[in-house]
Parts: sequence; C-alpha cells; structure tokens
Amino acid sequence: MDPKKRKRLSHTMSALLRHRAGKVGMQMDRAGWVTLDELCRHLRASRRAVEEVVAHNNKTRFEVAGQRIRASQGHSLDHMPITQEALEASWTAWSGMRSIWHGTQIEVIESIARDGILRGDRSHVHLAETIDSQVGKRANVAVMLEVSPARLRAAGYEIYRSPNGVILARQVPPDCIVDVVTTSRRSKRRAPELRAAFDRMV
Repeated sequence: MDPKKRKRLSHTMSALLRHRAGKVGMQMDRAGWVTLDELCRHLRASRRAVEEVVAHNNKTRFEVAGQRIRASQGHSLDHMPITQEALEASWTAWSGMRSIWHGTQIEVIESIARDGILRGDRSHVHLAETIDSQVGKRANVAVMLEVSPARLRAAGYEIYRSPNGVILARQVPPDCIVDVVTTSRRSKRRAPELRAAFDRMV
C-alpha cells in the first residue's frame, strides 16, 4: 500500500476506534474491542489493508487479539460504549516507583499548576515511563512534567500500563508533580516563570 494511503487509513482507524464508534453505530464492547470484520465494513477496506496498517504503526496504537482489534488507549468517553473500569481491567496495573512523565505546552502550565493534569475528553491522562519515550506523549512538546507515582497512589489513583507501553491514570493532582523540565528554546527562556507556577513543589 502507498505510505500516504496507509497513513490516511491509520488516522481513520484511530478516529473510529478511539472516538467515533458510538456515532457510526459500530458494535464495540466496553473495553474498546470490535471484530476485524466490523471495522473493515465501516472502513470499506480489506482485512489485508487493516493488517498492513497495524504492522507498520510505529507506536503500536492498535492491538489485535484473534479476530478482534481495538485502540490500545486514547479513547474518548463521550459517545463511546467504553468505560474506564473495563479499560482498566484490560490493562496491566503498573507498580513502578520511578518518576513518570507528561508532555505538554507552555500555555496550559498555569491551569495544570492550579487543577492538576486532567483527562479532558479522553478516558485517562497519558504518561510516559521515561522522559524520552516515544509513547505516552505527543511529539514536539515544550515542557515535560515529572510525576511521582508514590504521591499519585497516596492520592488514591491507580496507575496502569497499556499493551503499547503508555502509562495511564484518571487524573494527576498538582502536588503529584515534582519537577518541570523545559524542552524547547521558548520554554527554556521562560523556565523560571514556569517553575514558579509550581512553587509549592518540594
């Protein structure tokens, strides 16, 4: 398949499996699984094309088990049949103690310092096991926030790991963020200001 066509199909698959299944009437269970035949029918694509997309995805966004497929994580809660409980039951409880990381942009630092890292319209907050991880964070982020797993658990939040290595939690309260690492030229210039937003950190 042409790489551009494969990329377009991958984006359409992600949209259906993460955000649009409920809107288009796709038969999906509460953990996000659909049959490959059901997905192919909605995509109007062949099984071979779908399998090629899965094989070439560099972040392993899709998980295949027998005749079923789902997005590994990143689901919306609105207009979707999935539930947080069913997703969590299908992931692995993560027991690590080393810091985990959340990549973000300068513009939201003040709100994060005030309210914590919220899931937005997704089922969970996405985090990464290492600061340079290829999964668990968006590309080209300006700021990496260091999160203490011990504090997160003490605050009552369970931590999970999806099959493709993304670390997930329902929320990250402000006092679970223990450091700010700037990663872009613009954020480095504003580092003192960004750190000041978290002056309660110890």
